[in-house]
Amino acid sequence: MLNKYARAFFTRVLTPFAAFLIRRGVSPDTVTLLGTAGVVAGALVFYPMGEFFWGTVVITLFVFSDLVDGNMARQLGRTSRWGAFLDSTLDRVADGAIFGGFILWYAGGGDDLVLCAVSIFCLVSGQVVSYTKARGESIGLPVAVNGLVERAERLVISLVAAGFAGLHKFGVPGIQYLLPVALWIVAVGSLVTLIQRVVTVRRESAEAEAAAAQEQPQNASQENASHGSEAAK
Repeated sequence: MLNKYARAFFTRVLTPFAAFLIRRGVSPDTVTLLGTAGVVAGALVFYPMGEFFWGTVVITLFVFSDLVDGNMARQLGRTSRWGAFLDSTLDRVADGAIFGGFILWYAGGGDDLVLCAVSIFCLVSGQVVSYTKARGESIGLPVAVNGLVERAERLVISLVAAGFAGLHKFGVPGIQYLLPVALWIVAVGSLVTLIQRVVTVRRESAEAEAAAAQEQPQNASQENASHGSEAAK
């Protein structure tokens, strides 16, 4: 839902900014690299110190680069396999930094090994969820399922909760519990999504193999018929 509606909305909003960067001679790859660097810095500098509000502000500013670089590429007519590869690869780096920041906090100043473990699970499961789709598509399967919690949902749930949890340092009572709740939601949602994709790939694989097995006798009969006609000649 977020990918379908929110991405379309922000793409329209950010189009003038993308056009401005193009006029300044900035390349889409540069925006991708700078955006990822900003997300990594915001997550690994602020989050381990428990500064969730300011860390989220910095990350949110840079995370929109994921929309800006693609918008620039389309305006320039330069959409390419390399750009898609770079963007997807650096997305994984940014995700790792965000959940890595949570891990460092709960392993250090946050002093909560359970939430540290939940954060690790969120990190690993998020990477595996992305891998299952990429791997399924690489072997020729459509992987026709979105799943309960995809990357957009993981980021929105985690960053919104972290940002609000950071308001605890400004005197808002009890709001710090939003982040632990969000991490549990992301962990469970990622597990459900992983199961959905594995089940889908298994079903699509079985269907593809059954279709291939059905085609073999047909191809063999066509070849025999062809050989028979040639012999008659």
